Amino acid sequence: MTETTPNPGRKSPLHDFLAPDSIAIVGASADPTKRGYKAMVGLIKDGYQGAIYPINPKTDMVLGVKTYPSLEAVPGDIALALICTPAASIPGLMQECGRKGVKGAVILASGFRETGPAGAQLEQQVLDAARAGKVRIIGPNTSGMFNLHKKVNLLALTNIKAGDIGFISQSGNMLLSLVLEAENNGHVGFSTYVGPGNQTDIGFNDYLRYLGEDDNTRVATLYVEGFRDGQRFLQVAREITSKKPVVVYKSGSTELGKKAASSHTGALAGSFAMTMDLLRQVGVSVVYHSDEILPVAEGLGLMQKARGKRVAVISDGGGQATIATDRLSEAGLELAELTDATRQRLKDILLPQASLANPVDVAGSSDANPALLAECMKIVAADDNVDAVFLVGMFGGYHTRFAEHLLGDEMRGAEAMIELARHNDKPLVIYSLYAPVKPPALRRLHEAGVPVYGSIEHAVRVLAALGERGIYLQHQARQSAHPAIEPSAEMQAMFSRAQNEGRDLFEYEAKALLRAHGISVAPESIAHSADELAAVAATYGDQALAMKVVSKDILHKSDAGGVKLNLRGADALRTAFDKIMTSAKAYAPDADIRGVLVTPMAAKGTEVIVGVVRDPIFGPVLMFGLGGIFVEILEDVAFRAIPLSRHDAESMVDQIKGSKILQGVRGAAPVDKPALVELLLKVSSIVAAYPQVSELDLNPVLAYADGYAVVDARIITNRSVMN
Repeated sequence: MTETTPNPGRKSPLHDFLAPDSIAIVGASADPTKRGYKAMVGLIKDGYQGAIYPINPKTDMVLGVKTYPSLEAVPGDIALALICTPAASIPGLMQECGRKGVKGAVILASGFRETGPAGAQLEQQVLDAARAGKVRIIGPNTSGMFNLHKKVNLLALTNIKAGDIGFISQSGNMLLSLVLEAENNGHVGFSTYVGPGNQTDIGFNDYLRYLGEDDNTRVATLYVEGFRDGQRFLQVAREITSKKPVVVYKSGSTELGKKAASSHTGALAGSFAMTMDLLRQVGVSVVYHSDEILPVAEGLGLMQKARGKRVAVISDGGGQATIATDRLSEAGLELAELTDATRQRLKDILLPQASLANPVDVAGSSDANPALLAECMKIVAADDNVDAVFLVGMFGGYHTRFAEHLLGDEMRGAEAMIELARHNDKPLVIYSLYAPVKPPALRRLHEAGVPVYGSIEHAVRVLAALGERGIYLQHQARQSAHPAIEPSAEMQAMFSRAQNEGRDLFEYEAKALLRAHGISVAPESIAHSADELAAVAATYGDQALAMKVVSKDILHKSDAGGVKLNLRGADALRTAFDKIMTSAKAYAPDADIRGVLVTPMAAKGTEVIVGVVRDPIFGPVLMFGLGGIFVEILEDVAFRAIPLSRHDAESMVDQIKGSKILQGVRGAAPVDKPALVELLLKVSSIVAAYPQVSELDLNPVLAYADGYAVVDARIITNRSVMN
């Protein structure tokens, strides 16, 4: 791919120095073991066309290029400075970069925040100096960067091909792994690479925006150990994924995300699963294994998307067809239901013993003519029920396995597949057991941009990513934002009272907030003393009632003996009241007890949980899953960043493994999914409107065939946010 004219609509300032027209190497050296030498070699060998300014006050030349004693001694402008000197020198060098007007600096040195308080202080000095001089920082503690289309190879990597995969990686070794994998593949190339290091200045969201705007990058790929501003990253990712694929491999769990929490939701937030859900929510293609990064990036770069998840499998062997079917099912893909017309067309060209159902097994039909597989692919690709075509077997190796003269048939088959890919918007993905030996037909396919994989699992992961991206884009095209709500003055006053008293909302206050914004909540009464119970009993007649202690000091009411159920009449209420008071005072002698809450018992239903936590990295996050006492044991939950779209809410309900329970089992009626979706959307709107909500737990919510009941509600206030 050749470099294109800069886009005048670009927003990212990173273009000024990630595609630099001039580079200074601070610490340039004639010592082959030094980075200042390797960077010079990389620029010279690759034919960098911009100005190179080696900075070294102790020598006149490095590798035949005139050196300068300082940055300020350079006669021309400097877009990018590569800093190869020790950590202690960096603050002064940043000041010099500012005086010279350097746009960006790559700081290789370690010895900063990652080493402790003294290093963190030094890093802050570097940042302050850079900001004062309007210099952007890559790193520190970075492996470096390259822009192969600009012939900027500051890592001096060899045998690396220019291509359309942009890669940002917190691990230099992960870059080397992908470079070696790409070299073995032979047809995958890179556009820009950056090691973000400590992300002192520039974070993943900034790099992603750059790759999204870069004309030479067709797919942005990231290896992430920790986000520093996850909320901003999600905002940028949502924008970029609408234009081009974004692939993320996230190691470990969210940085700083796990914390002691008072709610079930808080206990589960900050998990790796939460991060994956939030990334998928904004259209990112996540991979769970490091060996999937390059295959998925390649596949998305070549084919971009599929219309959906319906796959037609064509195989020349039953065993591998079965394996492919298993992996497709595990990945959430579907076997397409081929039409009768498609089956008839297949029948017309295959042997009688061929299986015409999906997966299609040609059963020896291609042994004498491997090009027949291309015709089968063309037939199934024309079927409206098919979103993608997956060829599984030994294509490319027929001339090795059977007879050498079959090479011509395989080459003709490859050309037919290439022609089909060019005139067909459905992805064609090929697994061949001969892929590792790279026979001529497979090399030809690869050269023409038809992906071939030597692993069924990798091929299926590519198909899954294509389907997920296509479905995401469809929903993005037709969804609109859920309307925001205005905070109520009465509810704001309620929060102020709680915050002034240094407490969280009482349950009845939490339910009042829900009720004020359209969430169905059962009626309830507060009894501050036993003398008020007769009036409460009269209010509800013969209904079965629940009674709960009201105290800011008792969060887990059941543990304190503060809950009594199935109460009827004044006498039962009085007896329960006395027991609750006795138990609660024994549990927490100094507790401030304000009375009891009395409410009608809810009918039995399916227990679910709806929760919210303000994650320190990603901001407000909503959780949904099966509720009751099992939520933290099973951890069968789904997460989405707030605010939610309707598709977000619907996909949460469908995502959990327990969705089959919600759909009805053993004769039970399915729950009211639209009502649950509305509940999730309203909770999302409430949290967006009230920053005073730190954590929220509705657990359990009882889901019914018609509606739901919020049985318990807890809202933990954010004491740092006042009206």
